[in-house]
Amino acid sequence: MEAISEHTGKVFPLDRSNVDTDQIIPKQFLKRVERTGFGQFVFHNWRFDDDGNRREGFEMDDEKFKGASVLLAGENFGCGSSREHAPWALLDYGFRVIIAPSYADIFYNNAFKNGIILIKADEAQIKEWMEKSEDGNYNLHVDLKNQEIVDENGTVVSFDIPVYHKEKVLNGWDDIALTLLLDDKIAEYEAKQPKVVTPLADAGIFK
Repeated sequence: MEAISEHTGKVFPLDRSNVDTDQIIPKQFLKRVERTGFGQFVFHNWRFDDDGNRREGFEMDDEKFKGASVLLAGENFGCGSSREHAPWALLDYGFRVIIAPSYADIFYNNAFKNGIILIKADEAQIKEWMEKSEDGNYNLHVDLKNQEIVDENGTVVSFDIPVYHKEKVLNGWDDIALTLLLDDKIAEYEAKQPKVVTPLADAGIFK
């Protein structure tokens, strides 16, 4: 996955709590086998009716929020099922940072595994940013290395983040990359294991 140390992006305010993974990416779109292409379906049931016609009133599709990459949300974001398609859809749409008061645990870990920065912030602070971002022309700068959010006035808000997740995103390490960091030790361990001999191997069928 792509390494991120800093990100500046337009803010989209989603002033809703308990947004579950079925709202993020509805179940009918989980048949795809690849990780890409889910962005077009993110928040689908809020954006489109049953006939596929675009609904009015959900501002993410407003031109003023085009290109938004920082999502502000209410508490318990990502609750519901454990589907990893939810962070895939958000990332594919273009969101690189999500800021909310709290998250569902499984979604929290899944998002970091896919390179999305999840930040827990004070609810009052998030409400203030939401109000400022309503015109579609508000940006926030996230400095992951120093664990700071900087607004357009230069105000700095610090945040906490688990060291494990921070290091993964800073270095662009997914779970496979973390395993490969131990490639030498894995090879050393395998070399010490006794060779398993089977009748088929003895017969020269498998070696």
